[in-house]
Amino acid sequence: MDSRVIAELVLHLGRITSGDGLVGGLTPGQWAILRYLASANRFSRTPSAFAAFHGTTRGTASQAIKSLVAQGYLKQTRSRTDGRSVRLDITNKARAIIAKDPLEALVQAADALPPGVRGHFSNGLQRLLGHVASATNKPLFGTCNTCRHLKGDGCCKEGLPTYICGFLSESLAEEELDELCINFAPDKPLSPRTPSVGRA
Repeated sequence: MDSRVIAELVLHLGRITSGDGLVGGLTPGQWAILRYLASANRFSRTPSAFAAFHGTTRGTASQAIKSLVAQGYLKQTRSRTDGRSVRLDITNKARAIIAKDPLEALVQAADALPPGVRGHFSNGLQRLLGHVASATNKPLFGTCNTCRHLKGDGCCKEGLPTYICGFLSESLAEEELDELCINFAPDKPLSPRTPSVGRA
């Protein structure tokens, strides 16, 4: 298949999944924020991290975030170390509406693919994401499980945490290893044959 056709199909899939109207009373941009914050780790749940992930400006992201805070979908917590920054967390109200996420149609379509096809398709999309992020000088988000900063092997050693983020020197819980992180670095150099791990 022609490469331009593949690019157009990816863009079209994103457009029809996002929709052009309100779903559950939220805009596509607001849905993107809730999805991101529901899957991001505690170091990455900030307005600037979302703006970097979504490829938008900090000002645009802040306006949409303010609206979600006002509607009770997000909670803001001031950083104890830096009073200028805030951490964002989704509320129970947000968790309830995520069940109506318009992305669910795409999730079901992906789930209908045969397991082998799903694996190859995922690797292909991850590879595309990695190359586009590199070409456009955008950060590549990914999870701890495939990040070179992850330290630890899951074995408990006396007085030491099971897992550690080597970039931030912070301990990690096992359930955090599958969450998105802005500090992600692929465990192997990016190459045409080596897929990076990131989500969009």
